[in-house]
Amino acid sequence: MFDDYEIMSTIEMVKNENLDVRAVTMGINLFDCVSHDLSVFKKKIRNKIISHAANLVEVCDAVGEKYGITVVNKRISISPIALVGAPFSSNQMVEIAHELNDIAKEVNIDFIGGFSALVEKGMANGDKALIAAIPRALAQTQRVCASVNVATTKAGINMDAVLLMARAIKEAAALTADDDGIASAKLCVFANIPEDMPFMAGAYLGVGVADAVINVGVSGPGVIKQAIQRNLKDKHHSLGQIAEIIKRTACKVTRVGELIGREVAQNLGIKFGVVDLSLAPTPTVGDSIGEIFQALGLTHIGVPGSTAALAMLNDAVKKGGAFASSHVGGLSGAFIPVSEDLNIAEAAHKGYLTIEKLEAMTCVCSVGLDMVPIPGDITEECLAGIIADEMAIGMINAKTTATRLIPVPGKKAGDKVYFGGLLGEARIMAVPHFDLKDPFVTFGGRIPAPIHSLKN
Repeated sequence: MFDDYEIMSTIEMVKNENLDVRAVTMGINLFDCVSHDLSVFKKKIRNKIISHAANLVEVCDAVGEKYGITVVNKRISISPIALVGAPFSSNQMVEIAHELNDIAKEVNIDFIGGFSALVEKGMANGDKALIAAIPRALAQTQRVCASVNVATTKAGINMDAVLLMARAIKEAAALTADDDGIASAKLCVFANIPEDMPFMAGAYLGVGVADAVINVGVSGPGVIKQAIQRNLKDKHHSLGQIAEIIKRTACKVTRVGELIGREVAQNLGIKFGVVDLSLAPTPTVGDSIGEIFQALGLTHIGVPGSTAALAMLNDAVKKGGAFASSHVGGLSGAFIPVSEDLNIAEAAHKGYLTIEKLEAMTCVCSVGLDMVPIPGDITEECLAGIIADEMAIGMINAKTTATRLIPVPGKKAGDKVYFGGLLGEARIMAVPHFDLKDPFVTFGGRIPAPIHSLKN
């Protein structure tokens, strides 16, 4: 039950502190749509998705209006297309992407995720066809998102897939050169990808999940910042006490997210899945993860102490969310996307945050190198090396990590890029030795799983 103070403080979060529900994502299982006939397959997935999601936007808007809480994004995640579309060629995979894009437009959702493959231990024909199709699929559509899982703690890192993904990222960027390589902003490379994540571009519906499910992504970096500033205004607090403040605030935010998600699911007649606790910033002033670091007494995100602050923030968010809900999933922590957070983008531009420090911070954040614009002439080998490094962090630490890197064609470090909307804008980050062609990543094969993966 909510007491009077919780109710009033939650109202304040909504009115003045940028609290919203960042994403309501409907997951839809497509395995019963499988066919060797492309036209039959497309017809089946259209009927299945529309039958479940035709009223998704309308219901989200109605529930949001009822409680005075905006549901910012309405999205769909589907079973990995590399699995349900395994019989098809890369050209046919591109046709499937167009069909998904048309369906997304018809039901008026922001993005549809699940143009995905799981290749941590090897690649089947469907996986290879999908990866080959990714650049054209993302360049030719607006609402389709792709993700490829190339590593897990149990399986190790598939280095053949890592190199293929570096090539796919470069090609996708080149095909959208006039838009600063925006196709790459819809593509994530993962280690330990969650099966129930509501956030794009990585969302897909896992094999062990219900036929249709609602997953919710909450937000609230502005709420966390205000709570810290409010409590530090009049008296000194230790870091342990500040962590407690963050934990209690995250608990309230999670309750709001679950309230909205459960009512949306009930109104649509499908199961409620999870709340993803991840603090997801926007380019709006006051809605920034970077500003939380300043509220904690750091000059900018990226200066010494930033990794420790992020570890504290992430842990407190998880603890508060876990107390508020028994159905927590997805990524659940704190995002540090460069272009999507005005304060982080500024820190990178001023030199406080380098790509090396950003990689170090991903050891303790929710995701990894997220929405990072880099020089367009980076070599495939160097790009694959960055991806492999990030995958190693996830594999060794048994956590999710990912990269969403945008090599912007024709631009170099310091140049400005603009992606628009939630994707934001930033200066291109410098990448040391971006022109190297070291052969390490070309050896291929699989980097073995760590010894601590043998837990059975």
